[in-house]
Amino acid sequence: MFTGIIEEVGKVTHITQEGSNYHFNIQANFANELKVDQSVAHNGVCLTVVGCNENSYQVTAIKETLDKTNLGDWKVDTAINLERGMRLNAHLDGHIVQGHVDQTATCTSVKEEDGSWFFSFSYSPKQQNVTIEKGSITINGVSLTVVDSGLNNFSVAIIPYTYKHTNFNNLNEGDVVNLEFDVIGKYVKRLLEVQGK
Repeated sequence: MFTGIIEEVGKVTHITQEGSNYHFNIQANFANELKVDQSVAHNGVCLTVVGCNENSYQVTAIKETLDKTNLGDWKVDTAINLERGMRLNAHLDGHIVQGHVDQTATCTSVKEEDGSWFFSFSYSPKQQNVTIEKGSITINGVSLTVVDSGLNNFSVAIIPYTYKHTNFNNLNEGDVVNLEFDVIGKYVKRLLEVQGK
């Protein structure tokens, strides 16, 4: 379980393919605090630490994860938003994030306005996911508030702090991002489907 508050931006240092799996080595300041079997969110994707040392650690992504996220686009030096699992005695500063990406979206525009940035995204209607204005959305692991909600598209506003301390400062029009929709909204949608409404 995560909050969508990014701890740091790590970097991919090595990629190895083994069958359909990919092993990623990630450089991070908190690598020396990790242990094998610990969960870390990478651009919003919960992955298990399978090896670690003083400066970096390794995680493995299976084909299912690669197919449903933007991890297949990672290259050496790709900047990754990182967050360790939520502590039960800590403040919930973002919103409840599971680390289970629902689908990807494409960035359709980036606009700077008076020191902040507005990012717009579009996503496939196939899974019938929805956003609502002022609702929560997780983009590449970052907990954000929807400012404009349309049919299979939405926008978010990024303050300077978030822009500087996440990989939003590397995000351009046409780039693919990971989306996790609000878990409460997903349960409501599923209940309505079951009830035939």
